Amino acid sequence: MDKGIGIAGIAGRMGRLLTEEVAAAGARLAGGIDRSGSGVAGAALFPDIAALAAGSDVVVDFTHASTAIPHARAVAAAGTAWVLGTSGLSAADETAVAEAARHVPVVYAPNFAPGVNLVLALAEKLAAALPAEQYDAEIVEMHHRQKVDAPSGTAIGMGRAVAKGRGVRLEDVAESGRDGHTGPRKTGAIGFAALRGGQVVGEHTLLFAAATEHIALSHRAFDRRAFATGAIRAALWTQGRPPGLYSMMDVLGMR
Repeated sequence: MDKGIGIAGIAGRMGRLLTEEVAAAGARLAGGIDRSGSGVAGAALFPDIAALAAGSDVVVDFTHASTAIPHARAVAAAGTAWVLGTSGLSAADETAVAEAARHVPVVYAPNFAPGVNLVLALAEKLAAALPAEQYDAEIVEMHHRQKVDAPSGTAIGMGRAVAKGRGVRLEDVAESGRDGHTGPRKTGAIGFAALRGGQVVGEHTLLFAAATEHIALSHRAFDRRAFATGAIRAALWTQGRPPGLYSMMDVLGMR
């Protein structure tokens, strides 16, 4: 049976792309919600997240960090799978996501583009192979001027991949927004730099810098459709999955 896919934020830029990708995948669109109160032609508009979750087999959600906790509670209560691509989540938000995953399958990823996830896998392997004492890890990202969180979710995902490869916690070694007299770079730090301007969809570079060589992993997104296509792939993948917290790596069969 085709999945009934619900879209949170259906009238937004990502929501409209997701709607198109549901159709392209031959899946069934259950409908959506949108804070503007508007919808998309031919799609049912639900009054709230609880109603959308109850009327869908899976909810795809690229809304806002402030909705993470209520949306987590709604999908868990309805027994509805959840594909979450919202960035900027706090520790409390991520705890709510993990709690929802005890009841339903949740695919939570910093980025749903297949290429980015291959880069994340390579980042972890490189970090494990290149000693932190010799190779400084720096992450540079650029996005459109409207983006409200920094570093981006994908940049943080890169940082987490590096930290995992090195066997450390990102929270213990991250350095972001250097300014003024900061002193020398700390050995083993994972640095972040965020650029904002224009309408850049997303550019990320992970640099391992040693005294004798530099190694760079870069990904550039030119169209948000790459994220929408991956998210709908993840939504279809959840069918028949047990409750749990999954990532795009699972969807792509990379672990």
